[in-house]
Amino acid sequence: MRKTGRPTMVDVAAEAGVSFKTVSRVINGQPHVDPAMAERVLAAVARLGYHRNALAASLRSGDRDTIGFIAADLSNMFYMAVAAGVSSIASRERMHLVMASSEEDATNERTLALDLCQRQVGGLIVVPTADDHAYLQREVELGTPVVFLDRPGTGIPADTILLDNRGGARAAVAELLAAGHRRIAVLLDAPGIYTMVERRAGVEEAYAAIGREPDPAWVVDALHTPAAARDAMLRLLDDDDPPTAVFCANNRITIGVLEAILPRGADVDVAGFDDFELSHLLPRRIRVVDYDVADLGRHAAETLLRRAAAPATGSHTHLVPTRLVDRGGVR
Repeated sequence: MRKTGRPTMVDVAAEAGVSFKTVSRVINGQPHVDPAMAERVLAAVARLGYHRNALAASLRSGDRDTIGFIAADLSNMFYMAVAAGVSSIASRERMHLVMASSEEDATNERTLALDLCQRQVGGLIVVPTADDHAYLQREVELGTPVVFLDRPGTGIPADTILLDNRGGARAAVAELLAAGHRRIAVLLDAPGIYTMVERRAGVEEAYAAIGREPDPAWVVDALHTPAAARDAMLRLLDDDDPPTAVFCANNRITIGVLEAILPRGADVDVAGFDDFELSHLLPRRIRVVDYDVADLGRHAAETLLRRAAAPATGSHTHLVPTRLVDRGGVR
């Protein structure tokens, strides 16, 4: 009785009455296969409905034509846009892209990274969650290049692609201060995330430039979802002396803040880091710290390919600039 499920090359070999090696040579297009044997293999392939797994074949062969991308949270569209940029370069180079998510967990990151290395990927692009990446030292020595994206890694020689997080936040809050706002709420994600540390530092620099400090009562962190940001903003709006402006440290926080502000028609100016889909359709104007998200992915992939071609060169950090733009309608 033939087993159920997706047929394998072992099944094809049994069906054709040939060795596994013969099947592998036929399927992978290797020369010098007896025509009669090849015909038997191809007939068995057709009967069984076998489909070659090109990715698995490349991983087994050691061709290293696969890029591994470990994001921090694939539910965030930022990382999907970055992945699109990586994919465009991978496709151009006839390479595969394998994606995974650490879910902001250092143990998951390590497990995923080492698993991809075991599968002989051509290189890794990692959004770091772990504090130390020395666990990849041996893989780097064996020729697997690593590029850190969005956050710096430590413990191994690797190129890093970062946003100007500090500069973008500083510019957004400085603009609010220049407009006369003094009660500015600052809403952030988890305080230990590198981007949040840098964006909060940018807020503090904007205040320091006018000889002031942010009021801790107006700073709320650990807002990982739009719902958490919405609830935090609603609480601030219910204060006896509510904020007149708010700086949102990422796009999901901005979305949650708008869910609180728009239904109430609250007179609060909004500035947020990261653009998001349909922002241009908002019924009121907001300011956004913008940049080319896909370019981050493209630059990371290009850097990975250069590192693979010249592994002995020194490590570099590339800072991607940001700009302030208007989104939505003018009130």
